[in-house]
Formats: sequence, structure tokens, C-alpha cells
Amino acid sequence: MKSLPNTLSIDIGGTGVKLIVLDAKGSPLCDREREETPHPATPESIFRVIEELTHKVPEFDRIAVGFPGVIRDGIVETAANLDVHWVGVNLASQLEQCFGKPVRVANDADVQGFGCISGKGLEMVITLGTGMGSALFVNGVLVPNLELAHHQLKKGMTYEDYVGRYALESVGKKKWTKRVQNVIENTKLVWNWDLLHLGGGNAKLLKDVELPDTVRLHSNKSGVMGGFVLWQDV
Repeated sequence: MKSLPNTLSIDIGGTGVKLIVLDAKGSPLCDREREETPHPATPESIFRVIEELTHKVPEFDRIAVGFPGVIRDGIVETAANLDVHWVGVNLASQLEQCFGKPVRVANDADVQGFGCISGKGLEMVITLGTGMGSALFVNGVLVPNLELAHHQLKKGMTYEDYVGRYALESVGKKKWTKRVQNVIENTKLVWNWDLLHLGGGNAKLLKDVELPDTVRLHSNKSGVMGGFVLWQDV
């Protein structure tokens, strides 16, 4: 009798590449593995890191990927925080060729959202990392490819300019935290979300900050745990 499938869930980021293997119920079969994102972050260099990391985890039957950019039919349309050579790459197809396994790919914030939303009402996800990711869900249904990060916020600055990693390094944690609070207020005014989920590598800096009751903090692990949901219709 065929065993139930294990899923290799990959989170490609501007700072780190992470992956984990999940069982047929979405539970981890190992610890999350991570490597720094190589520079330049070309497709070839990222693929090498993924291949190296897979030697450290259990066997898998299928692959789910979260990628920091717009994805359409498995093809990369934008990759603001990676190498320009990503644009036009059929990420799903190339990973299928590398591993001989079926692959599904989505925007990384979308995948993060699958790992943390409640599935009720209007929920927004914002990831705070190298850049800023965003996703929107209505009763658990994804509105794909929401790229709030590159929308102008104030004084010619985009949301990503305002709260991305370079902003944090430039203005310091205290001022950056205030900026994140401003983003929370602005998005509430525009989208009237019921819940806002904050994730990504820098969300941990907000753990001691007083946030509204309708805002939830999540560990960066949600970025790989959500990959399981990309295969839930199978």
C-alpha cells in the first residue's frame, strides 16, 4: 500500500533559504534547515543551496515553495530582493526537473498566510524581513499577488522602503517600530481587516510592543509550515 505523501516546504528569502519536510497531516518530520541567501542570489545559486539542504532532511514526495515576488503559473514575474535573472524563470518546472517531484509555487507572504490565518473574515498578512510581503484572505480564500510593498506610502517612500530591513538598519529599532505601527493603522483604514498577521524574520522585534488585539505575531516558521496548504486539494 502506498504511503501518504511527505511535503518538502521551501521558503526562499532575501536573507535566508529555509526548508522543512512535513508529513501527510502537515506536521514537521524534522527541524527547519536554513542557509544564508547567497549573493548574488541568482537562480543557480539558490538551487544549489536548496539541493544542499535537502541532504539534511527526510525523503519527500512533493514540493511547495514560497518565493518573494509575484508568481503566475509557477513563473517568477518579480523578484525585487533577489537577482534580476529570476524574472521569467519557471521556478516550478526547474525544481521538478531537479528533484523529479511535483512542485507548487506561490508568493512567500501568501504561503506564510496559509500557515497562520484563522480562515474567518478578512485577514491581512504582512511579512517583515529583507523587504515587506503582503497577502489578503477572505474567509480563508487567497486574493493572490497583493504587492503592497511597492506602493508609495509617504514622501516618495514605498512600504518596503519604510519598514524593510534597510529601514530598520538605517533608523534603528525604536523608530522602525513606530513605522510598523503606522503601517498597521494605514492598512486598517484602507482594508478594514478583521485580523492582521505579522510574520517574517523581523516580526520577533515586536514581541514586547503593545499591539491592537486584532494583530497577531507569528514566528518565521509559518513561512515553511504554510507550504503544506498548497497541496491540500490533493
